[in-house]
Amino acid sequence: DRSSPMADLPAGAGFGTLVHAVLERLDWAPDAVEAQAPVLVAELAPELGLTKSEAAQLAAALVDVCRTPLLPVSDLALTDLPVTDRLPELDFDLPLADAGAPATLTDLAALMAAWLPADDLLAPYPARLRASEAADAVLNGFLTGSIDAVLRLPDERYVVVDYKTNRLAPSAADDLTLAHYAPSPMAEAMMAAHYPLQAMLYCVALHRFLGSRLLGYDPARHLGGVGYLFVRGMAGAATPIVDGTSCGVFGWFPPAGLTVAASELLGGRRA
Repeated sequence: DRSSPMADLPAGAGFGTLVHAVLERLDWAPDAVEAQAPVLVAELAPELGLTKSEAAQLAAALVDVCRTPLLPVSDLALTDLPVTDRLPELDFDLPLADAGAPATLTDLAALMAAWLPADDLLAPYPARLRASEAADAVLNGFLTGSIDAVLRLPDERYVVVDYKTNRLAPSAADDLTLAHYAPSPMAEAMMAAHYPLQAMLYCVALHRFLGSRLLGYDPARHLGGVGYLFVRGMAGAATPIVDGTSCGVFGWFPPAGLTVAASELLGGRRA
């Protein structure tokens, strides 16, 4: 089992912020990525206290991230996509309950449970959300956030992308391997951290954004799902593929009808 290219690099929020900052600005075109990654890392890494060797290791690892096929989201890698088809750091302010009574997270969980197929890796999540301490939270006011990137694929699908630097080894003493980023452990990590809720809200934000900006917008055609990129599990073109999924790439495809219904629920409109 192969070790992660980032196995011995630091953990923590500062490292995650660094990775996000590099990927936000990186020109990942095949003829540019290898030269630009070390420059960006060298520019940003000193704030984190990385050594020169750690900075070089991180730059090489981020090149690998960009060359990893994005299965099951797409058979393309980031380097196959023009940066002109990347919208980085999409900020949003979603008005909640502007058209009726506010919903709760329990209402949203019930909606997700009704729509998600039984074989969805995140199908157990709505029950976890209902059982959480936040279940009775009222969704009112404005929801403010930022999507790491929206990618436009060649088939005109738009995909929400979120970069994650989580270490998914059982403990700090375990060697971090690519196998820790197979679909099942990634799904468990997603649910434990409530990332499916985050992803659902991101899909609603993208739905409303495209609805106001894209001529002829059709949710069923244009909403391309979500790609959570656990970058420590992505090792380039030779990244292992497990059940149709590249290690490190968690693809989730909530039905377009769920996203539309969730947008209406958050706005206060009930079926």
